[in-house]
Amino acid sequence: MYAIIDIETSGGSYQNERITEIAILVFDGKKVVDQYQTLINPERILAPYITQLTGITNEMLADAPKFYEVAKKIFQMTEGNIFVAHNVSFDYWFVKSEFKRLGSNFNRKTLCTVKLSRKIIPKLPSYSLGKLCETLGIKIKNRHRAMGDAEATVQLFELLLEKKPDLITQNNEFNISGLHANLNRSVIDELPEEEGVYHFFDENGQLIYIGKSKNIQQRVRSHFYSAKTKKAIEMKNLIADISYELTGNELIALLQESVEIKKSKPLFNRAQRRSGKNYGIFLSENENGYVCLSLEKTSLKTQPIFVFESPDKAKQYLFRITEKHQLCQKLTGLYKTQDSCFHYKIKQCLGACIGEEKTEIYNARVQQAIESFDLKERSFLIVDKGREKHEKSVIWVENGIYLGFGYVNIEEGAELEDLKNAVVSQEDNQEVRQLIKTYLRNHKVEKIIEL
Repeated sequence: MYAIIDIETSGGSYQNERITEIAILVFDGKKVVDQYQTLINPERILAPYITQLTGITNEMLADAPKFYEVAKKIFQMTEGNIFVAHNVSFDYWFVKSEFKRLGSNFNRKTLCTVKLSRKIIPKLPSYSLGKLCETLGIKIKNRHRAMGDAEATVQLFELLLEKKPDLITQNNEFNISGLHANLNRSVIDELPEEEGVYHFFDENGQLIYIGKSKNIQQRVRSHFYSAKTKKAIEMKNLIADISYELTGNELIALLQESVEIKKSKPLFNRAQRRSGKNYGIFLSENENGYVCLSLEKTSLKTQPIFVFESPDKAKQYLFRITEKHQLCQKLTGLYKTQDSCFHYKIKQCLGACIGEEKTEIYNARVQQAIESFDLKERSFLIVDKGREKHEKSVIWVENGIYLGFGYVNIEEGAELEDLKNAVVSQEDNQEVRQLIKTYLRNHKVEKIIEL
């Protein structure tokens, strides 16, 4: 049985945002046998661009049940079923995080219709749900609403199941062929589904690879069932033991991975090639003197102000600074129009799109938005999630220099000096500074304390 699920959310980060709507369709392989749909009060105000995308408003959510009120129903409808979604990691981790906030574990086998579609119907121009359904002749009744997208995913899943049911069955099995004789399967099964750094060792105890992930178990498993290149297969065959260290959040995992790789220089970290930053945000000035931001592919001849690994991450950043600094959606490329932008219509844009706001005032705010994520000579503490409920993590930057990170027990109180004293000294370098800047551009943290 499959629980085919779609959610709508208040934003893109499962760590910081909340579910606003969920639809579950229980599918037995031939037909839908049960279904459930509800709006969910996220206990926060929705950003205007979320309302613009989904049509869900704060007024619609005001009287909706909170997650704890519908958690039992969601748990029961998915129990014993495979959790299916289009880009399943997004939906699964949002649901899992909601249960975690309630102090409950939510563990389900997952199946991704994006990955299945790529395998079964290769070489399509796009595998987004909208484009894929358009290509395959599947009509989506209510795009970007949970039930509409879930019903479309059911039709897509039926089509995939008809084309190659054996591949879907195989996709749910963790293929352990080719594992080293010394590596016990239980070592993999017992890995946590949390953020942290993991280590691979050969039969002689030599460290051969260091990695980081928001979900250690999921990422480690992918090294085994997705090994296709010569180097990946070679590494998989050498792994005789695995260790890990929880970090509580992704930023510390990134920093710790960087430090450990530089220190230990494991064989397969030296061999791997990091993917480049292919998308950038560029500055320009329009005919009226307003500074404009645009998202474009980078090249050797262009000089972006920020770079990103994907257009989605760049767009999320644009949305965030547009809202935070009251920039114009038209001038940041987020709303294509010859007239005023969407934010102007809801009185969040001050009118730069139609020449109402003075250029010098608007341009000063653009500059402020750009500089807000530059370390320069800033001194601050980043306070975020720790490894346990009673704990917070602390990262210290002093005069633009990274000093290190640590953890503090909030049950014992956490004054400014306690936060500083919790930090364990780490080596500063250009890479860790860039990691911090990039992370702060792309993610929310619980608190930044300027010093």
